[in-house]
Amino acid sequence: MFTTDPFDDDTLHEECGVFGVFGHGQAAAVTALGLHALQHRGQESAGIVTFDRDQFLPHHGLGHVSEHFSRREVIDRLTGRAGIGHVRYATSGVTVMRNVQPLFVELECGGFALAHNGNLTNALMLRRQLVRRGCLFQSTTDTEVIVHLMATARGGSVIDRMVEALRQVEGAFSLVALTPEAVIGVRDPLGVRPLVLGRTTGSAGGAYVLASETCALDIISAERIRDVEPGEMLVLDQSGVHSLRPFQPRPRRFCIFEYIYFARPDSIMEGRSVYASRQRIGRELARESGVAADLVVPVPDSGVPAALGYAAASGIPFELGIIRNHYVGRTFIEPVDSIRHLGVKLKHNANRSIIEGRRVVLIDDSIVRGTTSKKIVEMVRGAGASEVHMRISSPPTSHSCFYGIDTPEEGKLLAHKMTVDEMATYIGADSLAFLTIDGLYRAMGCPDGRNNEAPQFCDACFTGDYPIALTDRDAQTNEAPLFAIRA
Repeated sequence: MFTTDPFDDDTLHEECGVFGVFGHGQAAAVTALGLHALQHRGQESAGIVTFDRDQFLPHHGLGHVSEHFSRREVIDRLTGRAGIGHVRYATSGVTVMRNVQPLFVELECGGFALAHNGNLTNALMLRRQLVRRGCLFQSTTDTEVIVHLMATARGGSVIDRMVEALRQVEGAFSLVALTPEAVIGVRDPLGVRPLVLGRTTGSAGGAYVLASETCALDIISAERIRDVEPGEMLVLDQSGVHSLRPFQPRPRRFCIFEYIYFARPDSIMEGRSVYASRQRIGRELARESGVAADLVVPVPDSGVPAALGYAAASGIPFELGIIRNHYVGRTFIEPVDSIRHLGVKLKHNANRSIIEGRRVVLIDDSIVRGTTSKKIVEMVRGAGASEVHMRISSPPTSHSCFYGIDTPEEGKLLAHKMTVDEMATYIGADSLAFLTIDGLYRAMGCPDGRNNEAPQFCDACFTGDYPIALTDRDAQTNEAPLFAIRA
């Protein structure tokens, strides 16, 4: 039987990545390359919609980008000079074709395709209102709520309808949309989720690009122009780039976990190198919670930059004491119960020749449920480590995210129900320490730490300080949800 990796639920997941291009003769090929670069943001499905002359041309599929957009005949069919794409990580437990984005609809004002990264916190309430008005939903994504709000808007252009719809939603979103005349990009007023503007160079110069991360610009040799600002709507059309500000300005609250884990280390987020940020986080972690040891060992791959920073600040040698198998996909043949505990070795194996007889500091980015950390510690001890000290390059993840990150409910988060000492005992480490919230902010260039009156980032998964109303969560305490809704 094929099943999703059972250890995959012990990590946090970004829900999706978006990409859009306007004015390129190979829009579909460029979009496919961009989605390849964003594959880490979602592995359950991928889709592209292009526009050529008088028609929208879609192609959607379950699985990885390479499974659907590596064939010449697929790309050749998606003609046109404008297109948008999407990769998705499903959170409802089942991935079905009706939920694969971009969504495409025919509105009164013309055809329209939409892709969304994030989560709308009042989607359930809006959905119920729309259903009562007679709207028929075809998917269980909150993205479709935006489409129906546009369809039932008071009229006007597609921009007018989009603005009217987005003024009714709450939550975190980065959107790319496609019309016959333009590609549109929008970020929510707090800028929780990322979106960047670029432009292709060389023989393909002049095409504008929108992407969740700059690594998607790099793969197509596009230059980064700037981040789309929080609350900004960019319209890319034949006459260039047009900036609209349809929302009331609010303090910026970019997701700090992008720097810790989600973004690719070669990306630039909000003007900061993700790789350099993770190294600074590792240095701060060493200053806060140093321990006598012989080796600094990252849990690959996300722990590597922080471990390099920790090693540099502590003077303890960095070694690849755990080797990752990069050829394990998201599915495998489910083992029988008697060997299920060996499953972690499908992805990681201890490097005994490096570890044996040594005091090891293990560096990882987070602890979610704790099951994987427990098995990693057991594996390192089994390879002969004399001591195992776990250091985490983020504060304890003690609260669920409702803004586009797939996290377990709070009761299943280890840090929500245990103290740090209890967690250390549970995972079997000689010691355990997390980066403090002020240490994290110092590593991100805030020398005075977190401003508790006006936090500089969204850090709700650590602090429980939610910057956007949680309408649906509050409503669900009294009424079960109609659907599992996330982008």
